[in-house]
Amino acid sequence: MAQAYIVEALRTAGGRRGGRLAGWHPADLGGELLSAVVDGAGIDPQAVEDVIFGCVSQVGQQSGHIGRNAVLSSTLPQTVPAVSIDRQCGSSQQALHFAAQAVMSGTQDVVIAGGVESMTRVPMGTPTVLPANAGLGLPWSDRIKHKFGVEEFSQFTGAQMIADKYGFTRDDHDRFALNSHERAAVAVAAGAFDREIHPVAIETPDGRQLHRLDEGIRYDATLASIGSVKLLQQGGTISAASASQVTDGSSAVLVVSEAALSVHGLTPLARVHNLTVTAGDPVIMLEEPITATRRALERAGMTLDQIDLFEVNEAFAPIPLAWLKALGADPAKLNVNGGAIALGHPLGATGTKLAATLIHALRKRGLRYGLQAMCEGGGIANVTIFEAL
Repeated sequence: MAQAYIVEALRTAGGRRGGRLAGWHPADLGGELLSAVVDGAGIDPQAVEDVIFGCVSQVGQQSGHIGRNAVLSSTLPQTVPAVSIDRQCGSSQQALHFAAQAVMSGTQDVVIAGGVESMTRVPMGTPTVLPANAGLGLPWSDRIKHKFGVEEFSQFTGAQMIADKYGFTRDDHDRFALNSHERAAVAVAAGAFDREIHPVAIETPDGRQLHRLDEGIRYDATLASIGSVKLLQQGGTISAASASQVTDGSSAVLVVSEAALSVHGLTPLARVHNLTVTAGDPVIMLEEPITATRRALERAGMTLDQIDLFEVNEAFAPIPLAWLKALGADPAKLNVNGGAIALGHPLGATGTKLAATLIHALRKRGLRYGLQAMCEGGGIANVTIFEAL
């Protein structure tokens, strides 16, 4: 079978809601990363055959085909086409899957996959709330609600259902959250993110600067400070401190064929080893990475022990905790540089953001295989296995 290679993988440093990236229009932020991966790889922009771009809240400044608008904002020629996709939190991970599939099928040789989300400018839930307030209804028909016995599908409800199912306490969640901040702080001090972060220009009270550091890391976090945060639900076990941070950001990877490596003189960072997507219960919703991981390992003919590092998105602390417990995975291999609780979760950008982090972490440590898993709205999950080169 033809192979798909990643020759560049970059992300912005995360920006807090209303923070350092709030001044960037999402089309421009996305375009900045498209330009950056082309520049970083050293390839002629004319060689890019397609852009596949993820975004969850495709309304307002992220409407009107955000993928195409990102291309028009970038240094890519206007002749480069694009498509915008929404697979909820896995949007840009699915963009990577589509890009790899295009290359592996032989239909294209050079494709950029990525995503963007400005959660400051387009708050989470806007695509549902605005039409509902205008009297245009909600996404779920009476047939769907009757079939599943709910009035709505909520990731917050699903996360608490997982916590209850696996017996996790607030203390479990808070300790996991603290660990995320501690690992992220250590990673920053060690320069672990230097290779993957593309600095972007921002205006500050002190003048124009480059945004290079993830803004959400709590360097002074303690179990007491995390434990003081109000719970999301009365009687629940999850707080905002043990959930992913609302974040602005963008990310992108350049995916090429083996022929393109030779033609364009490119050096691969990693090979895409497996692409898997599964779907299950839309009510509990966020448990599906467990099933998807098992399917991915089976299809790849691998065992969990053969995977050197894991990136499981920290949408809520019980998601990676349940994944660890159900699969018996080694927690020392999981989110070694911290996760979305500390670094943020810019929705449509998180898939290729995690890919960049995982690929560079593997290479920095001299390790071989990495597995990335993403929980997604509707009970879907993407899993990708990379081989670092």
